[in-house]
Amino acid sequence: MERTPDTVDRRGFIKTTLGAATVSALAAGPAGTAPAAKKEITYSGKIPVRKFGKTGYSFPIIGHGGSAMMAKEYSYYGLDNPPSPEDRIKMVRDAYDLGVRYFDTARIYQESEELMGKGLKDIRDKVFIASKVMVPTPDKVRASVEMSLKTMQTDYIDLMQIHGPMIEQHGYEGCMPQFEELAKLRDEGLIHFIGITGHNKFEEMYKLIASGNFDSVLIEYGYFKKGYNTRHSDAMLEWRENCVAKAHEQDMAIIAMKVLGAWIFNHNAKNVLPEYDAEAVKRLPAAAIRWVMNDPRISMLNIGVSYPGDVAENIRIATGDTTLTNDDRVLLADFSAKAYLTERVQGFPVV
Repeated sequence: MERTPDTVDRRGFIKTTLGAATVSALAAGPAGTAPAAKKEITYSGKIPVRKFGKTGYSFPIIGHGGSAMMAKEYSYYGLDNPPSPEDRIKMVRDAYDLGVRYFDTARIYQESEELMGKGLKDIRDKVFIASKVMVPTPDKVRASVEMSLKTMQTDYIDLMQIHGPMIEQHGYEGCMPQFEELAKLRDEGLIHFIGITGHNKFEEMYKLIASGNFDSVLIEYGYFKKGYNTRHSDAMLEWRENCVAKAHEQDMAIIAMKVLGAWIFNHNAKNVLPEYDAEAVKRLPAAAIRWVMNDPRISMLNIGVSYPGDVAENIRIATGDTTLTNDDRVLLADFSAKAYLTERVQGFPVV
């Protein structure tokens, strides 16, 4: 996929000689459905830009993931000095000022939707917001989406996704009725696009992708071979590749999550392997990000944001030399081999 130059420095927008880039979309869904509302999203600078599947949009490749903003995440991993709610709201807005235009959250991410809504409220039509629905039965889909709208103080959500745990529990057959409910909400204009997400159960995800009904897939796609709390078998990794290949074939937006291994390569790395060389640990995030960016099929890196400065650092990496070096590969392989043997990771079931 062609990359369009466009970025921002840490202080805000820098107008380049190319001027500001503008992206607009009037994208129709499957036959018989209403088109999404036209919207323009602008940005400038040098952040690499990639096409966002068949949606009609292109975005700077670095996204803002909202799951790492939950208070429980900081306490679960024993991280020091969690930012206040006000600081986390500012982190969202700072990401926009640095050039990020894709913001991902979910109904079950506790305070994440509220924080993002507050951070983006006055620039709502300048950003692309993705959230997720996770309910046991199709009749509860509408109420969940309406609660997301209320919590984020918005009239619409750009991308609503069937959350991965639903696919794990109900599979393809159980999730298609939920898609049908989301399609009704799309026709009403409450959501614009429909996607799926998942950390595992990639065989069931493949069936949903192959149906041709979805605009995007948010998929665990990082170097470290695990989902949120499971380890991947070789068969699961094969199905993950099948999902990415099929989604690319269908011109779906492919959004990589767990780029930093779900707290393996990020701020928590020093806790995963306390004795590992501290300078090498600092290089882990860059190596992990370059590993994913090396795949041109990936439309977006949805990276969880925990602390002020995270987005600026991710952008610094993405706007530098993104060549995946042999040193990157050796570092990722060595750290991962040792991390796989830790008690916590060994405690995750293999699926």
